[in-house]
Amino acid sequence: MSYERCVPTPNAVMGQSSTLSAARTPQFFFRRQAHALVSLVLLVVVCWILAEPSFGDGEGVLFSTRTWFIIALAVPVAHQVVVWLAWRGQLGWGILTRLFGDRDLTVWKAVFAPLILARPISAVLLGLSDAGSLGLSLSASVAIGLALLIPGLYAVYSAHAQLSSDRIVGGDHFQLRYRRMPMVQTGVYARIPNAMYALGFLLLWAIAVFAGSRAALALALFQHVYIWVHYFCTEVPDMELMYGDRADSPRRRIREASQVGILLSESTG
Repeated sequence: MSYERCVPTPNAVMGQSSTLSAARTPQFFFRRQAHALVSLVLLVVVCWILAEPSFGDGEGVLFSTRTWFIIALAVPVAHQVVVWLAWRGQLGWGILTRLFGDRDLTVWKAVFAPLILARPISAVLLGLSDAGSLGLSLSASVAIGLALLIPGLYAVYSAHAQLSSDRIVGGDHFQLRYRRMPMVQTGVYARIPNAMYALGFLLLWAIAVFAGSRAALALALFQHVYIWVHYFCTEVPDMELMYGDRADSPRRRIREASQVGILLSESTG
């Protein structure tokens, strides 16, 4: 795979920006985004059907359950679309660096933070508007909720303990030094490479269970599946371009698994 870097800008020389010539094409900018759009439409339809029985049951703060569900769906969509635009624009053209110079990552974190925080906040507000619709007993809600909450909190803690905030928001799209760092393979990441997506999003399921909300449970399903859509459609192509064989991608895992299988067959043959 070709990932030859373009002629660096002054900021790139200082380690503050790094673009890739292979990313500076419409083909790469929109790579797998048609898949993301189709997946989004299907997810919205399925999760709307699952949540719809709750739409006439409750009124939350300011809005009805139906309205909160629409808002809560719009938040992750907006978040992931903004991330796609920013990351691909930065990787190919250094858009944020051209606009904000040395403050590019600071500005990006200021955009990213409210979007990521809006996910659980909107889930809580949706759950409150639809509380009790699952019909769970208090003991069941607490037990199941804690079983989901604990690994979710552990994943979030691990991410913040082992990764800098710059790396969490995609600092490798901005600065070469983050690409040169080794992949984190300690703690929870030794067993689950993408622990934040696999376990961190269990927090949204915990919110739904604690509230006993059918609509919030449908939202948790939407968010958890949709973040994996983002991973496969946006993150994986970016990582393969930035890291080549170092990329922690499904393609690499399949290749490594096949190599292990070949070695085992040769040793037993």
